[in-house]
Amino acid sequence: MIYKSLKLCVLFLFFSLIQISPISAEADLAGGKALFKAKCATCHNKNMKDDLTGPALGGVQERWEGREETLAAWIRNSQAVIASGDKYANDLYNEWKQSLMTPFPELSDQDIENLLGYIDGKYKGTYDAPKLPEGPTGGTDAPKKNNLPLYGLVAFVLAALAVVLARIIANLNHMIAVKGGATDAVRPGLLESIGGKSFISFILFGLVIWGGYTTVNNAIGIGRQQGYTPEQPIKFSHATHAGAQKIDCQYCHDGARRSKHSVIPAANTCMNCHKAVKKGSKYGTGEISKIYASVGYDPTEDVYIKNYDQLERDSIKAIYQKWFKAQYLKEANLEKLDKRGTDLVEDQWSDIVSSLTSPMKKKIGGPIEWIRIHNLPDHVYFNHAQHVTVGEVECQTCHGKVEEMEVVGQYSPLSMGWCVNCHRETEVKFQDNEYYDSYKVYHDEIKKGDRTKVTVEEIGGLECQKCHY
Repeated sequence: MIYKSLKLCVLFLFFSLIQISPISAEADLAGGKALFKAKCATCHNKNMKDDLTGPALGGVQERWEGREETLAAWIRNSQAVIASGDKYANDLYNEWKQSLMTPFPELSDQDIENLLGYIDGKYKGTYDAPKLPEGPTGGTDAPKKNNLPLYGLVAFVLAALAVVLARIIANLNHMIAVKGGATDAVRPGLLESIGGKSFISFILFGLVIWGGYTTVNNAIGIGRQQGYTPEQPIKFSHATHAGAQKIDCQYCHDGARRSKHSVIPAANTCMNCHKAVKKGSKYGTGEISKIYASVGYDPTEDVYIKNYDQLERDSIKAIYQKWFKAQYLKEANLEKLDKRGTDLVEDQWSDIVSSLTSPMKKKIGGPIEWIRIHNLPDHVYFNHAQHVTVGEVECQTCHGKVEEMEVVGQYSPLSMGWCVNCHRETEVKFQDNEYYDSYKVYHDEIKKGDRTKVTVEEIGGLECQKCHY
């Protein structure tokens, strides 16, 4: 009993020592942003509006209004405030299932002012409004060059040349006829020259060449789909995830570093983040809820649904419509669903059904049927690990600036010529790469200065068996 009383006395003393004067200095919002990222972003949602591991911080100053000193003490050491018996602090602690908040006793008065200023500015949208990178939505970095004017010019030059040659041939024939004694020979005019056999033969020859080129070129392009940008069942934005959020490609496509295939991430990879992040920056709850429905996760109760694969569709509908309704009421600050909210809830559920089911997949739960974009012929062997791990090739080399694509499309032609040219031009990274230690001759030549680089072609990159086995 005496020990417990001494402990409380110490806590009260500590609490009294860390009281600060009301926050009044001008806040450095950039400094507050840096503090938020370093101290708070692990547990608190950066949009300041939605809960994460900890509560949403937007409006925190209003909730502690008139008690700024206690708020500062809470930030520095929440457990000391709780031990003091503060009712609001204890209610908050119990509401969040007694989750411990990391203490930050090193923060100065100005640090706390900067942090709270940034939180308020972010919450009200007056500071650091999020911007998604502008860029292509798939295909290529720039519009394809239009060669039609060039082809038209070439055709015009060839046609003019044909007319000139026809005229020359007609004049030569006339001269031969005159020298042969044909006194009645008539020099043909321009129209007669154009209508002659020589001109028509030349035109037919040109058409055959053009037709052959077009046929072969189109035949080569069969099966290629550069620029192919299909609509996916979930509006997943690479611009948001890889661009704005800086998520590494291999976090989701982890097979790229260790196997032939880069693999499509399973929904449980999405859940690593979206168990906490329940609202998207662009589509709100609509698209993220498709992930929840595919894996059977109840976002309202924060639990995975038992026997989800055995539930009837009406039961599943009730779970997710409850979630949609609660989020709409919270966002619109209403107590009862209005006509717009009713329509929105119904539309979001219909979108889940249309996105996660198909004639071959009747159940909502189960793997998401993503549409494949990059597809090589069956007789072509390509190994992601060889290029990513051994060759250290950047993903953007083949896939373009995916971090700027709202909807991913096929960036490269993935043709044989494109691959061959890459192997001819790409320098092998020999430095500190044990995989290439066996190429002793090349290493020796580099050391002697006889060679400055080694290309993929020079280590067998153009051998047929490398890609066709």
